[in-house]
Amino acid sequence: MRILLVEDYPPLQKSLAKGLREAGFAVDATGNGQDGLWYAMSNDYDVIILDLMLPKMDGLSILKKLREEKKANHILILTAKDTVEDRITGLNMGADDYLSKPFAFGELLARLRALMRRNYVQKNPILKVQDLRIDLNARRVWRADEEITLTSREYMLLEYLAMRTGQIVSRTDIWEHVYEFNSEASSNVVDVYIGYLRKKIEKDGAPPLIQTVRGQGYILGA
Repeated sequence: MRILLVEDYPPLQKSLAKGLREAGFAVDATGNGQDGLWYAMSNDYDVIILDLMLPKMDGLSILKKLREEKKANHILILTAKDTVEDRITGLNMGADDYLSKPFAFGELLARLRALMRRNYVQKNPILKVQDLRIDLNARRVWRADEEITLTSREYMLLEYLAMRTGQIVSRTDIWEHVYEFNSEASSNVVDVYIGYLRKKIEKDGAPPLIQTVRGQGYILGA
């Protein structure tokens, strides 16, 4: 899943982006509000992590603008402004969650995963598609009783398809939710990774789970 991180303190931005990527997220990061708004308006993020005290444009102004433009991205405010009044203001303006600095990285991950499940109307952290089982918290996958080892990119792709089980997912959708802004990904790369996934989850004669819909994209569990 794809995240926008808008945080102006370079050491924190760098460490958060690194940790989030290691946790399996695609991350775009910027340190000023104007660029943050541009990224948010130009791309479809699963969650936006937004600091409030930013140069060029503050976080609340970004939040207000996004909601005025009907952008439905989930927004998690991450800030040192931690009074009750600050939290009330942010939530009333349209934020989905609020986490005060300093914070535990594990708690941030848990909140992000909860927001993403809400994105796809999925409350259970265990996704099941026929005999395929995905543990969203542990990032582990089984087909029947056999665990399947996936690379980070393969897992991200499978998780996104599973979140939209039964729906046609276009290559553009996959690109926008699985790859970062500066990625050199292309539709051909998406096709290649679909091929990798099929080899791993449909091996040894197992019934196919990923179907190609010509001219439209892919569907998991049709």
